[in-house]
Amino acid sequence: MKTIYINVMPEETRMAVTEDGELTGLELERANHAHLVGNIYKGQVQNVLKGMQAAFIDIGQSKNSFLYIGNGKVATAAKANAPRENITVGQNIIVQIIKDEVGSKGPRATMHLSIPGRHVVLMPNSAYIGISHRIEDQDERNRLRDIVAGACPEGMGIIIRTAAVGQPAESLINDIRYLSRVWEEISAKAKRAETSSLLYRDADLVIRIVRDYFTADVGKMIIDDQRVFNRVRDLVQSISPDSVDKIELYTGANLFDAYGISESVSGLNSRVVQLKSGGFLVIDKTEAMTVIDVNTGSFVGDLNLADTVYKLNIEAADEIMKQLRLRDIGGIILVDFIDMEDPAHNDELLERLRQKAVLDRSKTKVVDMTPLGLVEITRRKSRKNLESLLYCQCPSCEGSGRVLSPEAIAIKVCRDIRRVEVKKHAQEGYLLQLNPQAANEIRAMDSFRNLRREFGLEIDIRSSRDVVPGCYILTQK
Repeated sequence: MKTIYINVMPEETRMAVTEDGELTGLELERANHAHLVGNIYKGQVQNVLKGMQAAFIDIGQSKNSFLYIGNGKVATAAKANAPRENITVGQNIIVQIIKDEVGSKGPRATMHLSIPGRHVVLMPNSAYIGISHRIEDQDERNRLRDIVAGACPEGMGIIIRTAAVGQPAESLINDIRYLSRVWEEISAKAKRAETSSLLYRDADLVIRIVRDYFTADVGKMIIDDQRVFNRVRDLVQSISPDSVDKIELYTGANLFDAYGISESVSGLNSRVVQLKSGGFLVIDKTEAMTVIDVNTGSFVGDLNLADTVYKLNIEAADEIMKQLRLRDIGGIILVDFIDMEDPAHNDELLERLRQKAVLDRSKTKVVDMTPLGLVEITRRKSRKNLESLLYCQCPSCEGSGRVLSPEAIAIKVCRDIRRVEVKKHAQEGYLLQLNPQAANEIRAMDSFRNLRREFGLEIDIRSSRDVVPGCYILTQK
């Protein structure tokens, strides 16, 4: 059974999901960094790029949103069957954000609107019925489709969520009616709202936890804040009264520390992930993709080489899919598994990855294995991932993970001194301030012997903790 932990502070709310004591999900939200994903705006077209079939839309944020418009035509009215015309600069359109801004890129928008509920998702501009691929029982799929087909508003679409399994018809119908009223309010607000204004804000993290994570396989939800505890109980009481007893209030000092979650969260910063067998993963992120390497480490197995490699790759596959979820890694992922000679083992590895991909809430696709033996995976990313929220680029290495070695610093200092000495000789010599570790290493090198012979000067090397590794301060005495 799963357990959900909610840690609440005025500055940040954190949610962790564990299964059999192991961290399987993590999400956080900050008060001053509210996400935009799911929000619906009345925006104004600022620029149309016909060559890219795209447009930039002003939604009232610091950066314009990027909208792919395909054939260059958009609906000008709220109804799904409204006539479509070419998009033009200055035109007002209704868009929904599907991806938060990343770096210099603004948020990404779509005109295919969706409003999620507990059991279904309403699509005001798409007239079809879809069912979650996680619902495998055909009889249940048929039952749910029949219920929704009779209640779906004309000209709109419905996606049936996994949480609808086993629910009575009344629950689904009430969900559809509620979402229809929400859309009516959005449409009415759009008519009177000014350009570049918010029409609908997606639920905050607490509500999304109940809506998206509090499913039948959750045995307990533990909350460390009285106000949020009361809010969640009231919400669950209205949608699933039988589950109210699963909600508990924690009154101790630190919820995540008490249940060992803090240690697991801190490990998500490391690029190396240890496997239980003794092998390990190395996760590196580039601008274009994320690359994961599988290594045997200390794992030697107890069978033949082929079985040993296969066993390690299967273990690595499970851990990789978990890390993608925990770190919320999106885009293109390339995995370099250990080479296997048996084609059947390769097929079984891909199948294992695809089985785990189904468990991911974000759309994840295991593409194939390349001729070089690299497994290609794509994963949809919408909100800012954990790394971008918790960490920033190192000012010393500028994100490279490397700084100048002490020897390279010494050579660079020699170059700087020669450049100065050509113009003006420093009678009193130079003062070189370095990080303590670099200072100690350079003192032992006798790196400035040639400078003393050439210019007859002394260089005083001093340690300073104010100087970051890889840098130095050089001044004349």
